[in-house]
Amino acid sequence: MGTYLNSITPYTLYKSESLSPYFVDKTLMLRELFPYVSAGNRHICITRPRRFGKTIMANMISSFFQKASDSGDVFDSLAISQVDDYRRYKNQYNVIRIDFSKMPRNCDSYTQYIERIEALLIEDVKEAFPQVKINEADAVGDILESVFVQCGEKFIFVLDEWDFIFHRDFINEIDKEKYVAFLSNLLKDRPYVVLSYMTGILPIAKYSSGSELNMFAEFTMVNSPMFGEYFGFTDDEVDDLYRRYIVECDRQHKEKSVTRKGLRNWYNGYYTKSGERVYNPRSVVFALQFNNLANYWTSSGPYDEIYYYIRNNISDVRDDLALMISGESVTAKIQEYAATSMNLSTRDEIYSAMVVYGFLSYLNGKVCIPNRELMEKFDELLVKNESLGYVYRLAKESEKMLKATLAGDTLTMERILEFAHNTEVPLLSYNHETELSAIVNLVYLAARDSYRVEREDKAGTGYVDFIFYPYDTTADCIILELKVDHTPDEAIAQIIDKKYALKFMPKLAGQKIYTGRILAVGIGYWKDSKEHSCKVEELNVIV
Repeated sequence: MGTYLNSITPYTLYKSESLSPYFVDKTLMLRELFPYVSAGNRHICITRPRRFGKTIMANMISSFFQKASDSGDVFDSLAISQVDDYRRYKNQYNVIRIDFSKMPRNCDSYTQYIERIEALLIEDVKEAFPQVKINEADAVGDILESVFVQCGEKFIFVLDEWDFIFHRDFINEIDKEKYVAFLSNLLKDRPYVVLSYMTGILPIAKYSSGSELNMFAEFTMVNSPMFGEYFGFTDDEVDDLYRRYIVECDRQHKEKSVTRKGLRNWYNGYYTKSGERVYNPRSVVFALQFNNLANYWTSSGPYDEIYYYIRNNISDVRDDLALMISGESVTAKIQEYAATSMNLSTRDEIYSAMVVYGFLSYLNGKVCIPNRELMEKFDELLVKNESLGYVYRLAKESEKMLKATLAGDTLTMERILEFAHNTEVPLLSYNHETELSAIVNLVYLAARDSYRVEREDKAGTGYVDFIFYPYDTTADCIILELKVDHTPDEAIAQIIDKKYALKFMPKLAGQKIYTGRILAVGIGYWKDSKEHSCKVEELNVIV
């Protein structure tokens, strides 16, 4: 067993994963690969955003197929064991598993990077096939072909994070061409290839415009429904995980700090090509493990910073940001290959990159901010970047707006809304409540630190425009209704008539959760006079 060839590492890592209390069995994906392995000389590339389980799946595939060790102690109890031909494929193949994100110490050149990979692989081949005469000066592909010719041995390749090197500062365009040529020479039209399974973030479309990597069938989140269910967690899977979480908390006599609805709000919101909603798996598992709903989206350089993508064309995306922050979707034409360009300039290129890297989700020609975890990242963007113009300035006013609302200071509320209207707001014509809602989201941005803000939530006998659920259950609750060409008194009357305050009341004989005041907030806007008026009224609700 070597570093890459039939390594024990992926088996060890996947076995450890399978013993986790929040392990999700995705082994039926192996059944999808059986026909490819049977046919031989097949190449597939699966691209997904970070944190969507690509590495775990690569370890699963490696540990299942490789013949250096018996992985039955892991797979015999999993779903794949019930599939026909399970034993025909299990541990029957030489597997070369390369994680391209691993770099040599003090690496500052492509030559250092690729030579380490070649040297380790050649050393593995020499150790595994000592009877084969090997010239270490030959290309790795030629050495493996010699093994095939002399021994008849074939290989499955599992290549994780194929595009990692494109993210390094020291890599130039010539290096990228060399790297693509390396992959092509290793895999294309080689008789020893049973299957090459490759994963990454960046689609290979741009790099296979010639002939180098055109042997790959590519499966992305946007363009292909195949394999969609195996990356990310479905609602049913999160339901099962949450049941395990309850059992685990009871076993440890630990207070449950995570709710099922909270998991949905925080981590759901991505879509497969078939339209199924999926959760960010890494964040769901962390929330359950740590018993805490929080932002587990970590930054690892400029590719994880939202501003990096929009900085070249703020004027075209600024208005869209205002709408997306308010929960709206905006139309976009997504071309995933555009994410490989570092000179993102058009609106569609920017959104394409943000979809590929997981900052936006995409469905039916529209993009949106998927969930609260990512919404927090967008919130950070708004309050840090003055170049966003009116969006930045409104976000900065949001702390004052919340304080004024809680104090019933309607004059300050109206002044902030007037400021919102009088500043440069080309998108928001205020012709209907959707646009007014976008502004309200911005001026109440700071409220998200202490409230779960729901828009058009079912309440009482209707749907309230905004409802603010305090994280501190002793704090004030807020119900906010917007009206165009109607008074704030009419908005508050609607709140009362439709019994929206029942959202804060216990069900049946249940214990009351929210003990603070319940404030009804009415905001009216008059199109002719272009004026706002506000009213705040404490509701006396009898349970």
